[in-house]
Amino acid sequence: MEKNSLATLVQKLGRGDWQIIVTLVAAASLLLFAAAYLLHSHPPHDQYGYLIGRDFVNSWMGARAVVGGHVEGLFHLSAYNREIAALFGKLPPLNWSYPPVVLLFLAPLGFLPYLSALALWSALGVGAYLLAARSFCHDGQTLGFVAVAPAIGICLFCGQNGFFTAALLILVFRFWDERPWLAGLFLGLMLYKPHLVVLFPLALALSGRWRLFASAAITTVGLIVLTALVLGPQIWSDYLHFVGPVQKGVMETGTGFLTMMPTGFMQARMLGADPHLARLIQLPFTLLAVAAVLWTFWRRRDPLLSYAVLITASFVVTPYVFDYDMVVFGWLMALLWPRFSAPWDRTLLLGVWTLPVAMLFYGAWNLPLAAPLMALFLLRLLQMQHGGNSLPAAQAIPSSP
Repeated sequence: MEKNSLATLVQKLGRGDWQIIVTLVAAASLLLFAAAYLLHSHPPHDQYGYLIGRDFVNSWMGARAVVGGHVEGLFHLSAYNREIAALFGKLPPLNWSYPPVVLLFLAPLGFLPYLSALALWSALGVGAYLLAARSFCHDGQTLGFVAVAPAIGICLFCGQNGFFTAALLILVFRFWDERPWLAGLFLGLMLYKPHLVVLFPLALALSGRWRLFASAAITTVGLIVLTALVLGPQIWSDYLHFVGPVQKGVMETGTGFLTMMPTGFMQARMLGADPHLARLIQLPFTLLAVAAVLWTFWRRRDPLLSYAVLITASFVVTPYVFDYDMVVFGWLMALLWPRFSAPWDRTLLLGVWTLPVAMLFYGAWNLPLAAPLMALFLLRLLQMQHGGNSLPAAQAIPSSP
């Protein structure tokens, strides 16, 4: 069986199967980067003075705060960084930005040492993402393409939660029509990153998916109440009062994040625009995203292309989204690969697929290409919807085995 699989792989490579070639190149690049990074690190620090896992320190500190019963300390910037310095030495400034609901799920990590918690976090994240993706991607070639998406390397390097975001979004679409109450539960769990699903209520209302809508709303309210009961009634007001101004400052200064956000706002800030002008530049991207969802969901259309429009529009509509949030595009691009068969389409697809890494280079050269590329991809999806581009119904979206 293994010999047959290997022979098939060799045959596909001989025919120039670009999906396999890209998968192998991406896998080799990911492994080489990980090896070089870890070999030059000095655990728990890396060679750049950060902790290995970088942003994961926020998640781990949040978990420790819940275990220790002092979550209010997360919201005070100076005290928060002093506590981190006492544990790990001086690090680049960090701030807590997540809605408090995420603390309910992070708490078990607070019982583990930092690196052990990071290893568990990464393994669970990758596992959740691949298991969710497997409900759509049944063959090894497609799942392999999903598993080596460049966003995965960014997410692992940053110790971020993009894997869990991707898994939740994939499961929303997996049960979109089949079990809407379950899909709504997964959508409600996105309360920890609400800016990534702001267009979902519009899509649900337009398409008449009221059970999914109700389930998501009930889950959201339930999580807010549960967080207040477990962590104290002041948790939400403290979060809004202390974290809100810090996040506003992050948006307006953009320090350290200008090359990590594929949005019109941040691309404009990268070129030196002030926050007011940057908001004006973001506006047409936001309007395009809203219009795309309105046009797509006012009647039933090709399901996979509709999912792709909603996901892509959710990244175009907001001024605040990171490269590590784009793990879900690894799954989406794998499903779209058979549709994007023309050379230009494949170039566009791979351009978005590689964007989480490529935008770092674009930013280094002050090339504002990321946001226009996302908008162009959204427009191409709309064009395909309008042209009735589709596979036979049985092949449109693979279902769970």
